[in-house]
Amino acid sequence: MIDNALTMLNTFRIQDVLDIAIISVMISALLIWFKDRASRFVFWGITLLGVVYGLARFFQLYLTTVVLQAFFAILLFVLVVIFQEDLRRFFERLALLGRFRKRFFAVAAFSEGAEILTQTAADLARKKVGALIVLQGHDPLDRHLTGGSNLDGLLSHPLLESIFDPHSIGHDGAVLVDGNRVMRFGCHLPLSANAAQHGSLGLRHTAALGLSERSDAICIVVSEERGSISLAQGERIQEIANASALRIELEAFFARRAPLAKTGSIIRWLKENQREKVIAIVLACTLWFVFGYQRETIRRDFTVPIEYRNAPAELVLEEPKATEAKVMLMGHAQAFQLLHSENLKISLDLAQLRPGRQEVALTRTMVKTPSNLAVAGISPERITVVTSRLISMTVPIEVLTENIPPQGIAVQKITSTPAEARVLIPRKLRGKRIRILTEPIDLALLDVQRAFTPSLRYPPDIQFAGGKTPVVRVVVKTRQKSAPSRR
Repeated sequence: MIDNALTMLNTFRIQDVLDIAIISVMISALLIWFKDRASRFVFWGITLLGVVYGLARFFQLYLTTVVLQAFFAILLFVLVVIFQEDLRRFFERLALLGRFRKRFFAVAAFSEGAEILTQTAADLARKKVGALIVLQGHDPLDRHLTGGSNLDGLLSHPLLESIFDPHSIGHDGAVLVDGNRVMRFGCHLPLSANAAQHGSLGLRHTAALGLSERSDAICIVVSEERGSISLAQGERIQEIANASALRIELEAFFARRAPLAKTGSIIRWLKENQREKVIAIVLACTLWFVFGYQRETIRRDFTVPIEYRNAPAELVLEEPKATEAKVMLMGHAQAFQLLHSENLKISLDLAQLRPGRQEVALTRTMVKTPSNLAVAGISPERITVVTSRLISMTVPIEVLTENIPPQGIAVQKITSTPAEARVLIPRKLRGKRIRILTEPIDLALLDVQRAFTPSLRYPPDIQFAGGKTPVVRVVVKTRQKSAPSRR
């Protein structure tokens, strides 16, 4: 047990720390997101099935593993169906991260807005005038609201009372308040499907609860039958005892939406939701130990090419030469899944080689592999390399021609510049005839062209001094043919 722990610590890398940190953040975000939602019970149920599946694999319970594998095969579609609303809200929040939103208000604006809403709700409740006021949070609400008219007016007590006057055309709908502005009135909200759990609710209360289930907005509901005030937020709706309690709830909502304190944000973030973050770290470490850390190593063989590089300019590698070798790699199974075997090769440096026949050892350092894989061996361990020093010699450049000159033109002389080239040849070509030829010069073009720059033809084993193929200029000197004499 202790040996296994020490082995795990010895193989622990900075990449593993980053891996665990990313998974911890993702798990904690999911836990915090589902903490206050009705669908959290479904989430915990799926999590429990995942734990059962992991235990079934560990104890090799064949039937349980097969059944749960079939379930998890369609789990993605199940999640989309069950959590479609929560997932949509989650991605909407992601889209708003980092966006600069001008939603910061002064303390006076907090108190003024809360005072106006509290006073209006109390007056309407006293008169038993029904009302539904929506206070927007961070989530966008456009897709949840239907109907209504745009207003964009300054929040005030007379404005709200005029909107909810029974003779007003928009009194049956909801008013959308964003900060200290009344954005829309006469809107219709989505109805809750869970209204029966909260007793007998009217239409306004059902609509307020429905919006609170789909966003972080809060809804103030004034009942025209009982003259009571209710507040819907976080998938719950409750009746407010008095105006003072309503004002406290509104000020807390404004403070959450635009917090005033900006110092110590990291420390404050660490103190919030500590239980969920500890659970996320424990789960991430467990997942890494089960899936990321592999206690058993495996070995795989790969046939890889041999790359010859940095050969001295005066040496040539003789044929035949070894072109590939077998490399044995060792590592965890997951490491091989991330390996691109087509990039493996043995890189042989020829800079220190001497002319002649010699044995070269193929070492592990010649194979570039990921850090989580090790080279266990190379077969063959040594290869034979034959090199020879190149011989310098001067070879004339021969000009080839084709076709015949136009009528009345005769070729007098053909010259090439340069007339010869300095080349390096291997020893195996010593004593043999080396020819450097130009591409054929078309003599039929002599009536319009006298100078040519043809390409060269030469054996593939030779090299030109300086490493560059010379540019040859061929000039054809012509003369006019004399007309035949008549008798």
